[in-house]
Amino acid sequence: MATIDLSPLYRSSIGFDRMARLLDAAMRTDSNAAGGYPPYNIEVIGDNRYAITLAVAGFADDELSIEVENGILKIQGRKEEQDEERQYLHKGIAFRSFERKFNLADHVEVKGAKMENGLLTIGLEKIIPEAMKPKKIEIGNSLNLLEGSK
Repeated sequence: MATIDLSPLYRSSIGFDRMARLLDAAMRTDSNAAGGYPPYNIEVIGDNRYAITLAVAGFADDELSIEVENGILKIQGRKEEQDEERQYLHKGIAFRSFERKFNLADHVEVKGAKMENGLLTIGLEKIIPEAMKPKKIEIGNSLNLLEGSK
């Protein structure tokens, strides 16, 4: 496994420790991914809007949970053990429990979720705070801040 040395970044930057953790997590094989189950899509819906869709056929709404904590979106599916004995000639439908995690960028919020035709879709939106939006500075005659410092 390749490793990335981020020490040069730390010499001149502050607050990038979250990025280092994200890179480290991306480089490791995610043991919780259970070999790609359930399959999912990540879509760009529009400006600053996204959707994650997971194929969760066979799961009821009350067997699924969605949580966001510290910038991590966690989707879990818990299937109860079936008491009845069935005899299968072929069992290709996986009804096993799962957990999927997605790292969310700063200011990305979960806006809702819906279940339709065995697909769980989670809507996400990046909300840019007013303080981070570009603002136009008008040029005028008033320099109150600069005049007061003389």
